[in-house]
Amino acid sequence: MSDVVTASPAVVNRLKRAQGQLSGVLRMIEEGREVEQVVHQLKAVSSAIDRAGFAILVVQLRCAMEETGADGEAHIARLEKLFLSLA
Repeated sequence: MSDVVTASPAVVNRLKRAQGQLSGVLRMIEEGREVEQVVHQLKAVSSAIDRAGFAILVVQLRCAMEETGADGEAHIARLEKLFLSLA
């Protein structure tokens, strides 16, 4: 079972965009922007982070499915718990 996170460049880019969006949210708050605008942007950041998490789990799940026996089953069970924690 691998504890190493394997992420595609697309996932890394998505997280960098989310980081930029979060910086934008902080600026919006500092500027006193409307609450609806701030919450809308926070939702976008949260969604981007969730999608990145799911994408990482998909890669790990594919690897776990290639494992056999108890190790593979344990790995899949662990990933299932992680998946449900994001849902």
